[in-house]
Amino acid sequence: MTDIPSFPYRILWEERVVRSVANLTRRDGDEFLAIAAKIPVRTTTTAFPLQDANEALARLRDGPIKGAAVLVPEASKHDTN
Repeated sequence: MTDIPSFPYRILWEERVVRSVANLTRRDGDEFLAIAAKIPVRTTTTAFPLQDANEALARLRDGPIKGAAVLVPEASKHDTN
């Protein structure tokens, strides 16, 4: 085992922002989806209500989730699904 690298503890308590970054164009996405439609791409997701984000993170950390964990907002009276 290797040593745990040190880091400044001030980082531990600061707020964080989650961002999605993709360096592709709309055309790249369209081309990818056209190819994906021709092959057997199977996605696996596990949905968690937003208020259960900590549970989702714990399950991701511990490994029992296959695929992606997805946070979904609480249903409102305006939702049609």
